Amino acid sequence: MPQVHQVLASLGYGDAIGNQVLGIQRVLRSAGYDSRIYADTADARLEHLTTSYRALVDDVAPEDLLIHHFSIGSRASRTAFAVPSRMALVYHNITPPEYFLGVHPWLVRQCFHGRRELGAYTSRVDIALGDSEFNRQELEAIGFPRTGVLPVVPGFGHLDVAPDPQIASAFDDGMLNVLFVGRLIPNKRPDLLIRVLHAYHQVFDRNARLLLAGSYAQFETYLAQLHTLVASLGVSDVHILGQVSNEELTALYDVADVFLCASEHEGFCVPLIEAFYKRIPVAAYAAAAVPATMNGGGVLYRTQDPVEIAGLVQAITSDLAREDAILAAQDAALTRLLSRDFRSSVLGMVDRIFALPAAPTPEIDPDFWRQFRLAEELDDIRETRPSAFQELPLERPAERTADVGHRA
Repeated sequence: MPQVHQVLASLGYGDAIGNQVLGIQRVLRSAGYDSRIYADTADARLEHLTTSYRALVDDVAPEDLLIHHFSIGSRASRTAFAVPSRMALVYHNITPPEYFLGVHPWLVRQCFHGRRELGAYTSRVDIALGDSEFNRQELEAIGFPRTGVLPVVPGFGHLDVAPDPQIASAFDDGMLNVLFVGRLIPNKRPDLLIRVLHAYHQVFDRNARLLLAGSYAQFETYLAQLHTLVASLGVSDVHILGQVSNEELTALYDVADVFLCASEHEGFCVPLIEAFYKRIPVAAYAAAAVPATMNGGGVLYRTQDPVEIAGLVQAITSDLAREDAILAAQDAALTRLLSRDFRSSVLGMVDRIFALPAAPTPEIDPDFWRQFRLAEELDDIRETRPSAFQELPLERPAERTADVGHRA
């Protein structure tokens, strides 16, 4: 029986990609497949569930299938390209690099390389799948001949826990709570949400606060910019909470009066659906995959004027009949989403791939495997002799070969 493994740049804890990867593995193993997760990096809480991407070279046979979760350029991605196995690409979208200019130079480079690398996979994979229709359409526009959708069907067990009592006591006090859940990064526009709260205070009522829950790790520069914005506006009651536990997240949804999303670029946006599940009225900017994810639920808006958005928040939260209608539409959208059979989708995708003729063996740069070995040696030095690694020249072979994984 062929093996069906997964590979990705990084397995994150509690994020949409990580949850989908773990869900796919459960389905594959329950169907009898040997199935491992290969990654470049992993959250410390999940590292024991992964194998280094370097083991792909020895572990994967030509008849095996790699499900490659593509979301950023990485060494794991380039190694997966070079391994002569069957491949399905699952595209989670790559944020346009210009969002990170002046905030995160490394991520600018990785997003740029990732978008460039994606085009090389058009002839490498047996099928390319978006985790949303928006992402599938992007794959089709790039030139992938066979595309489809492997839908995100989120689970909600992490929200069925006892709410954190400190969050409840701090924020369940009669003030209007405007909530957003997501990483504190520029494309999600937390800066606009801060301006909306300021406008709400000025035009409607000062008895309102903004709750921002999501990691800002590696985005400390952007975090400082947001604090500067808060200070310059003189707006009070902006609470930047960082990454929260499941108990804290549950409590935040419990105290929220409205979920407000101003993100300009999303491949799916699971927190929108979490808010549906917790029966919080949602208002979201109609960009990228957000309208498809909402699927008739919530309220879509197309303005970036803070005063107009503040007016929308006021209209939703001050009219019980309007709120009830919004929640009813969200309930229906959530029912449609959960009616999808994730297990059948995964196994049907695997069966379809094995029924297709295999894609041609990839054309690899003649120098790739030498550079691969050099990168392995550097990693070994970094892990076992960090002081010696620090003495190496700044221009290291692994850095000079960032683009040699294939011929684009």
